[in-house]
Amino acid sequence: MRVVGVDIGGTFTDFMLYDTEHGSVHVHKIPSTPAEPERAMVDGLVELCSAAGLSPRDVTGVFHGTTVATNAVLQHEGAVAGMITTRGFRDVVHIGRHQRPLHYSVMQDIPWQAKPFVQRRHRKVVTERIVPPTGEVLVPLDEDDVRAAARELRDEGVEAVAVCFLFSYLNPEHEDRAAAIVREELPDAFVTTSAEIVPQFREFERFTTATMSAFVGPKTGTYLERLAAGLEGEGVDGDLHVMMSSGGVAAARTAAQRPVTMMLSGPAAGILGGQWAGELAGRRRLITFDMGGTSADIGIVTETGVTEASARDTWIGGYPLLVPMLDVHTIGAGGGSIAYVDEGGAFRVGPRSAGATPGPACYGNGGEEPTISDAHTVLGRLDPERFLGGRMKLDRDAAVAVVQKLADELGLGLEEAAEGILTIANSNMARAIRSRTIEKGHDPREFALVAFGGAGPLHAAEVADSLEIPEVLVPPYPGITSAGGLLTSDLKYDQMRTVFQLEGSVDAERLNAELDALERELREWLLRDGVAESEIQTIRALDCRYAGQGYELRVTLDGPFTDAAFERFHRLHEREYGSAYSDPIEIVNARVTALGERPALERLPVASGGLDEALVGESDGHFRVDGELQAVTTRFYDRDKLPLGELVPGPAIVFHLDTTTVVPPSWTARADASGNLILTKDGAQ
Repeated sequence: MRVVGVDIGGTFTDFMLYDTEHGSVHVHKIPSTPAEPERAMVDGLVELCSAAGLSPRDVTGVFHGTTVATNAVLQHEGAVAGMITTRGFRDVVHIGRHQRPLHYSVMQDIPWQAKPFVQRRHRKVVTERIVPPTGEVLVPLDEDDVRAAARELRDEGVEAVAVCFLFSYLNPEHEDRAAAIVREELPDAFVTTSAEIVPQFREFERFTTATMSAFVGPKTGTYLERLAAGLEGEGVDGDLHVMMSSGGVAAARTAAQRPVTMMLSGPAAGILGGQWAGELAGRRRLITFDMGGTSADIGIVTETGVTEASARDTWIGGYPLLVPMLDVHTIGAGGGSIAYVDEGGAFRVGPRSAGATPGPACYGNGGEEPTISDAHTVLGRLDPERFLGGRMKLDRDAAVAVVQKLADELGLGLEEAAEGILTIANSNMARAIRSRTIEKGHDPREFALVAFGGAGPLHAAEVADSLEIPEVLVPPYPGITSAGGLLTSDLKYDQMRTVFQLEGSVDAERLNAELDALERELREWLLRDGVAESEIQTIRALDCRYAGQGYELRVTLDGPFTDAAFERFHRLHEREYGSAYSDPIEIVNARVTALGERPALERLPVASGGLDEALVGESDGHFRVDGELQAVTTRFYDRDKLPLGELVPGPAIVFHLDTTTVVPPSWTARADASGNLILTKDGAQ
């Protein structure tokens, strides 16, 4: 098998080709094409195959991380969407809950009110009512109401429709029938139901998730169709799969039906790539730090695996979601983040980015505002002749010009302004890491920081230093780590259902029947994807809480439900919150995850040489030494020629094919047999 992982970022599109028969790996990186993201992916894949001596026809599978759905939400550039809901509940998606994003601010935009996915005029109501606890039909669905609503939406030019009925998580009969009628009246529209996406209680979050899926559905589906056509046009016969927010990949056709599950597609792949690199080096407690051209993504890995977001933490752009997601925190800090002085005179960096076009000034494409990459170029941390392995030349004069303009505005020297850009960016990223570690009960000093992406290794040591993180790992091919992460994951599907049951009166037969049904459904999905029955693994879990609590903890089951799950919940609650209680436990949701095993990326071949051979030059680099910004003699090294285990003291710059690692003064780097470059403070091992 020859599989390709492709991660499209805001600035670059990254590729990794893995030949499972020979264990060989080939990587590639080209500028993204934001207006047509599939163009860079198809062109780059053809170039990658050519460099590897292969034809695109030799590729047996393509695994893709995409930000199309995410960008549609963040930029609010989706379809004209409509909604059909239960009479009397038209404004659930507007009212929300009593929580406000900023509790004490009277000057705030609440996202679902300021920029709703469905305008009120496109929210239609129909007569129907299903009631708890069993999903009994109290008022039959008025099909004439549904047909009239669908025709109104058609006449209003709606491109996508979400059907969201009260209590449909208990019985989807009405939603399914309404969706069928809508498809008859709007055959070209994207149609989804809330029970199809997330059959779970909490109607505000469920309705919002469904309307978000409708909002991004047409754009995402069209993109995947263009991408599949482009790959087919180049002769790629292998199946196209897409990374999901949950950390698994799914067939493109399945992903297109549930586009809201792709919101963290790219960042999820990065965490998996960081986890894989840490496992190569024998590290199990990791903070993944993926800094690209437009943003930085933070994730946490512990002995139990990648941390998943809880229901109260799953948000995109200020909107709540009820889909399985890895716990990823994203901030607007990347190599293209623009530095500026705001209206109040404050020195700021990001979140606005120069993107791929024109990009930072140092790229030589006409960028006129100072960015993080320009600051690195001014300080001598990016070599204009060795960027991307020498395949792209940087314009240092252009970088100096834009940073000098900012320096004049601030009343600072050139190097001071450049260092200020990096200091602010590092502070923003350190604060983001604190929010995922210290604020959640983790001590960052007990973790290693895995730094990757095009800009992560440039900042990692200084960010780690501010948090007292003792060790930094820079993976093999750090700029391509997210693409590699796509090749480490299994096919994965999740499904759940709300099943309210209280300890002491649990109907175990009904509960296990629900779990069995969910498992059968997911197995069918994987079998349809060509996964052999013997390669399917399922994981059952329950969302539980003490009676009266507002949010749940997930308890994994070893098989059918037994009362042992309650004891497991007590232990989990004590670990998470420091206490456990004698209150009765409520089972809220039944969940099943199905994994389809596939060949995963293994240990990569590790190149090495001699230290003298690896030394490719030296120059003055600007670092802060004893509190003062100074020009310090800095040695340059070729990563592929570094000898294994030999210490490289800072200040030093290590050039990789796809990124650059900065080793500041008082830090030491060494190449590890796992392929990682390991940085430690003061040479600590």
